[in-house]
Amino acid sequence: MPRGPQGQRRPAEAIGCAIMVGRLAIGEITEELKEPSGKVRSGKAGSKARAANLTQEERTPIANKAAARRWG
Repeated sequence: MPRGPQGQRRPAEAIGCAIMVGRLAIGEITEELKEPSGKVRSGKAGSKARAANLTQEERTPIANKAAARRWG
């Protein structure tokens, strides 16, 4: 059986999938999402702490490098 982005079980056939989407839309069924792992939470906390400690002059080259990597 296929799995959704958070590991939910999903129907494999098109009609079953459409029925499930409709039930989710009207609230007949709900999906329980998994809690983010400790690595995800600590990574977000670390990035906020790093951003708070950097000055504008230090952040600018980092942002330029990231934009160059992303947009090639």
